[in-house]
Amino acid sequence: MSPFDTLLIILCGAVGFTLQGAVGFGMGILGSPILILIDTRLVPGPILAATMVFTTLLTLRERRAIDLGGLRWAVIGRTAGTVPAAALLAVLPSEQLGLLFGGIVLFAVAISISGLQVEPHPVSLLVGGALSGMMGTIAAIGGPPMALLYQHAPGACVRGTLSSLFLAGTIISLVALVFVGRFGRDELQLTLALLPGALFGFVVSRRIASRLDQGYTRRAVLAVAAVAGLIVVVRYFIA
Repeated sequence: MSPFDTLLIILCGAVGFTLQGAVGFGMGILGSPILILIDTRLVPGPILAATMVFTTLLTLRERRAIDLGGLRWAVIGRTAGTVPAAALLAVLPSEQLGLLFGGIVLFAVAISISGLQVEPHPVSLLVGGALSGMMGTIAAIGGPPMALLYQHAPGACVRGTLSSLFLAGTIISLVALVFVGRFGRDELQLTLALLPGALFGFVVSRRIASRLDQGYTRRAVLAVAAVAGLIVVVRYFIA
């Protein structure tokens, strides 16, 4: 890997993790399309591993606002969604699955904009957690399903709850990737290149988050979720 590639990885990490620290998710959305062009091994393993470090810090920062009741159901769903995702990842092209999930995210955003609401209750949290686990394991983009459920919650609650879920989910996903041979020594070394951006994003995102909390969190969540779906769908058709 050239010094220029390493610089690009650090920059992608800085921008992506700053977004994730401000909104609650976003590193996979912005980083995956670029990082996979630099080195295919960067997705999903290294992104998930760096996200695990970042979400640990963010969970500690927003620990007082975490929805513990909702988190329990989401973790159960995330665990259930990770197992079939790992199995599919071992045998099917991730691009085809990405198209399906991209369509699901765009549909969910359309429902939200239409005025209909899906509240975070046990059933929706289980389904959202399962989709998050499947999307996160396959493409390192697990935020949109859960973010849509918490779009009306205070910003700190969104960031804290999603970070807690991602912390548990990334551990589960990484274990699954190890079992299917998609995370090893090379991926661990590539993870180190993403950590400077993770630390930068954690520090810088605090100020941005405070501004979003002044009534802009829902708009930011919907915008980022829509971009996530579009990126996944467009990547499928231009691949």
